[in-house]
Amino acid sequence: MNHTRNVLTLITLFVSSAMFLLAAPAASSDADWITASVATLESELVAEYGDAQRQRIQRGLYQVADFWREEDGGRDEFEAFIKRHFAGDEATLEMLFARYEKLLEQLDGHSLEILLAFREQSDLDLGPIMPYDEIFAAYDPFAHISDDFFANKLAFVVLLNFPITSLAERLDVGDSWSRAQWAQSRLADRYAKRIPAEVQQAVSNAGAVADQYIAEYNIFMHHLVTEEGERLFPAGMKLLSHWNLRDEIKANYSSGDEAGLARQRTVQKVMERIVDQTIPNVVINNPHVDWNPYTNDVRAAAVSDVDDPAPANLVVTSAPEPDTRYAVLLGNYRAVRQLDPYSPTAPTHMDRSFNEGREIPEERVVAMFESVLSSDLLKRTGRLIEARLGRPLEPFDIWYNGFRARGTYSETDLDAITRKRYPSAAAYEADMPKLLVGLGFDKDRAEELAANIVVEPARGSGHAWGAGMRDAKTHLRTRVGADGMDYKGFNIAVHEMGHNVEQTISLNDIDHYMLQGVPNTAFTEALAFVFQARDLELLGLASPGDEAKAMATLDDFWGTAEIAAVALVDIGVWHWMYENPDATSAQLKEATLRISRDVWNRYYAPVFGVEDVALFGVYSHMIHSFLYLPNYPVGGMIAHQIEEQIAKSGDLGAEFERMCLAGNIAPDLWMKNATGQAVGPDALLKATASALEMVAE
Repeated sequence: MNHTRNVLTLITLFVSSAMFLLAAPAASSDADWITASVATLESELVAEYGDAQRQRIQRGLYQVADFWREEDGGRDEFEAFIKRHFAGDEATLEMLFARYEKLLEQLDGHSLEILLAFREQSDLDLGPIMPYDEIFAAYDPFAHISDDFFANKLAFVVLLNFPITSLAERLDVGDSWSRAQWAQSRLADRYAKRIPAEVQQAVSNAGAVADQYIAEYNIFMHHLVTEEGERLFPAGMKLLSHWNLRDEIKANYSSGDEAGLARQRTVQKVMERIVDQTIPNVVINNPHVDWNPYTNDVRAAAVSDVDDPAPANLVVTSAPEPDTRYAVLLGNYRAVRQLDPYSPTAPTHMDRSFNEGREIPEERVVAMFESVLSSDLLKRTGRLIEARLGRPLEPFDIWYNGFRARGTYSETDLDAITRKRYPSAAAYEADMPKLLVGLGFDKDRAEELAANIVVEPARGSGHAWGAGMRDAKTHLRTRVGADGMDYKGFNIAVHEMGHNVEQTISLNDIDHYMLQGVPNTAFTEALAFVFQARDLELLGLASPGDEAKAMATLDDFWGTAEIAAVALVDIGVWHWMYENPDATSAQLKEATLRISRDVWNRYYAPVFGVEDVALFGVYSHMIHSFLYLPNYPVGGMIAHQIEEQIAKSGDLGAEFERMCLAGNIAPDLWMKNATGQAVGPDALLKATASALEMVAE
């Protein structure tokens, strides 16, 4: 998962129901004087700078007037500000823009370094989290920046001189803009809303709580027991929901025996208990109890696989988690609602997520997902998987990964290989230049890129933090156990390394700081998928022949379809929350279960022959990442388009760099520059049909 440097717009929230108050924006200044003042100023500025500047002058005046509040001053202050700060010629405008780019890079970069330092104990596997660590993690150095820039009027300088552009405008004429125009548009975006600091800080406080809830949602697998008291999982196995649980299902396809199948079914049952909140509260992140997930019976642990003794006051009970999962999600929604009044052009979180965050309308994104899920390719691929497994499909087979070329290597074999090679995060960091050479970068460039990445052991799921300024480094986080990095951790590390390389290139080598990054997080996910798909090759285990490529395409399609269904659940849940603003956590739980089952029944029941499965609701992103999930299936589609372009050129390193250097422009413009095509599923669907024909032959 990518934590981009767009931290100013990161919405990861938790606010309790009792504290939720929907704030209203402050009233603007008296309309009579400001309207008259704008008219007067327009005439004066046009007279001074010429009629060629009229459109710029009009737009700038209306933008400033729209955000001006009583506390910003009266008519005299307004007019003095306009006359003092309007850049009426090209040289002055270029100097203004250059100054902002230079100084905002320093502000963003150093603020991000503070944020990372304050979150270090909660984000990294560095020992226990103390109560004061939680407060540090919740502090957001970005929270007051927007408020401060409106108060000192630096935001108004931007609004006066650079246009705020709509999604429709960018889609219509963005392909004719210069790089400088795109960069100036991104600068204006920073001040397109005036959100109070207390709302921003509430967002940050909530995010810290949600992140910690997910980061510590571990299941100690050796303490899952059958009716006969059998332990199916090895001692010391601690799996984070949902990532590691899902990956354990994937890992057991290589076992090819009844024990592996039993483990998969057990993990599915654990997931179901998490989604419907019948999981006993005491088993979460607790190695001191044994649990039968089928009967939900809980007892004191009969064996120990940790050094710490059980707490003296431990109460062993089957009492379920009290809908905490949905209380967190509901709190997130209520906190996000505080932003709505300050966003008149995108008045819901869904609007902001799609129209502003992704710059792809929700309707188009949903249509792309439905085209994948409604294709007969899903049923054909399901029949192929069923034939390869030699048994009827079961719900957990949505995570089938038997198309991947592992040869004769089991998950245990792969764990042994990666643990030996990477006994610590530092060992992986030291090996990154070699890994990047293996991906197609030349030696000098690989060393330069690797030098900009710090590898650290994650407490929760793997993630990548980009830098905020060119002098800073990016951060790669993945789980590293006491006995080294297992294959799951390595697979995640390769994915996050893709993020880090994109983050480094699109910041350090970009022509404008305001164009750093990529159009949206689906693009950095796509680029990370390009790396991740080669993880076995980097271990020297996979052969990328024609058959292996066809199998990889089927793996891409099956995975994209699954996460597209999950994303539809995520979208549906957010719409339900907006339609039911006074819902309780219990009602939200029931709605999430219903939406998950509805999506399953529509697309997967015809393939699996089983109805009313709620597994799509297990993803942790739904709880702490605020409509991030649609980025993955869009990223899967983009990744396949990118892979086709790389295959044509034969040079991954050069193509990766060329694509990253396009920066944060419109999504379709970026894609046309990268591959010659707009964003869409057609390339993946066409390749999947060809792959199925090849496999059938």
